[in-house]
Amino acid sequence: MFARLREDIQSVLDRDPAARSTLEVLCCYAGLHAIWFHRLANWLWRSDFHFLGRLISHLGRFLTGIEIHPGATIGRRLFIDHGMGVVIGETAEIGDDVTIYHGVTLGGVSLEKKKRHPTVESNAVIGSGAKVLGPFTVGEGAKIGSNSVVVKEVPANATVVGIPGRVVMAAEKPKDKSDFEHGKLPDPEAKAISCLFEQIRELERKYGELAAEHEALKRRLDGGN
Repeated sequence: MFARLREDIQSVLDRDPAARSTLEVLCCYAGLHAIWFHRLANWLWRSDFHFLGRLISHLGRFLTGIEIHPGATIGRRLFIDHGMGVVIGETAEIGDDVTIYHGVTLGGVSLEKKKRHPTVESNAVIGSGAKVLGPFTVGEGAKIGSNSVVVKEVPANATVVGIPGRVVMAAEKPKDKSDFEHGKLPDPEAKAISCLFEQIRELERKYGELAAEHEALKRRLDGGN
């Protein structure tokens, strides 16, 4: 148990440059506290103590501003940065080394008692204010831009922005884990603009080729006359 707690604290120290000491992380990081509340609530929930699970979950929400349903499945080293306003639904599943910023909702769009919340695979990054709604999968290493509303499958290593969310960068396997560090998170809007400029340059190149062919054809026709 203590090894798991140390792993949680080290995960914060590794991914947040504002974290200066173990004591600071232990005492002042609401995202970490929310995860610990969830572990107890989830154990009670899985042991069929549903009321106690919900009560512990509610207490955690009151103290941290982060609402995680006790039925949600959370992997190792989840990092909830700042965290205020984060909501994670009952059937949500989160893999290892996922990063979630404040205001994120992993919600459902159905009233049926079945899988209705998203599955977020390992190493995904979900930007502040993003809403991920429905029983689909956000692929491993995917990145969701701030304030995006995602309602369909996200491929592994893809970058998604907008309302509704759309893929703006083709899936590309990250070179190493450092791609997910605080100062190295991708800027989806900048990448989208970069893609547009690349398309414009390609159109200009094709236009130049067509213009040259047209000029050459015109000269041949003039020479024939």
